[in-house]
Parts: sequence; C-alpha cells; structure tokens
Amino acid sequence: MMRLDKFLADMGLGTRSEVKKDIRKGLILVNGTPIRTPEYKIDIQKDQVTAKGQPVSYAKQEYYMLNKPAGVISATTDKKEKTVLDLIGEKQRKDLFPVGRLDKDTEGLLLITNDGELAHRLLSPKKHVDKVYYVRVQGELAEEDIRRLAEGIDIGEEKLTLPARLVIRKNGQFSEAEITIQEGKFHQVKRMFHALGKEVVYLKRLSMGTLVLDGNLKPGEYRKLTKEERDGLC
Repeated sequence: MMRLDKFLADMGLGTRSEVKKDIRKGLILVNGTPIRTPEYKIDIQKDQVTAKGQPVSYAKQEYYMLNKPAGVISATTDKKEKTVLDLIGEKQRKDLFPVGRLDKDTEGLLLITNDGELAHRLLSPKKHVDKVYYVRVQGELAEEDIRRLAEGIDIGEEKLTLPARLVIRKNGQFSEAEITIQEGKFHQVKRMFHALGKEVVYLKRLSMGTLVLDGNLKPGEYRKLTKEERDGLC
C-alpha cells in the first residue's frame, strides 16, 4: 500500500505539494472515484489511478537504452545544457539517472534507469564489466600501443589504468579501432590515447557488459530494455 500523493510524485506528475493540490481539487480518481485526501492509501498492483483524465500505472524500476548524441550532457538536470534525461519522453519515474557518464561530444550506448544496485554492479572496477568503444584517432596505431594498453598505462593518476584490449580496424592518418576497458575514469579513453601520442577525434560506446547498442537506434533515439536484456545485466 502507498500514499496517493507519494504514488503520483514518484511517477513524475509533480512535486509532493503540487500533486496534493491536484488531489484536493478532485483531479485524481481511484477506481473511478475522486479522492481528495493526499494520504489516502492505494494498492499499486490493483487500484486504477487516473490523473486529469490520463491513467497512471506504477513503475518501480525503469530501464532505457539511449543512443546518446553528441552535444548532450550525461546529467539528470542542467540549467543551461540539454541532458540525456531530456531525451526520454515517456519516462514515468522522476529518479532516473544515466549509468556512467559519456563526455558531451561522445556518442553511443547509455543506460538510463533508477536501479542503483545495477548501476553499482556495472560501474565498479571490481566487477570487471567490459565497456567497448569505437574510436577514431589521429595517427597510426601499432602493436606497441596494443601492448602498452594491455599492461596498463599512465594517465596521470596514482595508479596505472587496468589492462585494456585494443583491436585495430583500420590504420592510416586517421586510424579506427575498438577498445575495451573496465573502468570509467574522467575522459579515460581520450587520456589513454593521449598517453600514446594519439588524439581522439571521434568516440562511441558500443556495449556495456551484455548490453549492446541497438543498431536501429539513431543518435538521440531510445527504447525500453527487453526482458532478456534486463535479465542479462542482473
């Protein structure tokens, strides 16, 4: 059982004080009956709630796959910049957040959820969850670069990075590769290649653990995770 005002606030229909006003105005129906008491208890599994003529269902946890576009920041709110949460139009929960941060100019897979335990499992270096990126760099890549990344590299912190796997896809003035890391330090991939004497000109995350970016999602598009995808992450 849950208080009606908490239910509505949790589902993103406004702040606690805002939804209380709607309730007292008779704008909220429970099983077809106007309820004017904010502390009224509802069964979130059985009761049917309607707010201003629209049905409201309870979602304890939500999971979205976003193909993050460049120019959007990985944050929950920002007064000046568009955030990744601004792109999720159908969200119900007000406590969603991005799992890990992609730089403003980095594209690709970003998981949006309110599942804090899952986020911890995916982001903790101790869990050794692979994050795979497609990277385009200025300059040629060599076997020596593969070796240095595999051994851990100095990016100006107290410890070397954890071992990373580099697969070279194309070499030339601008080289292309896939790099797999198990950490998420600030600007980590860019700093790793900078330590190799190369500059990253494009970066896109392809996967995180078992979750792989849906090739049908254009930059800025998103969808809910399938049950199989959610189960694979747990």
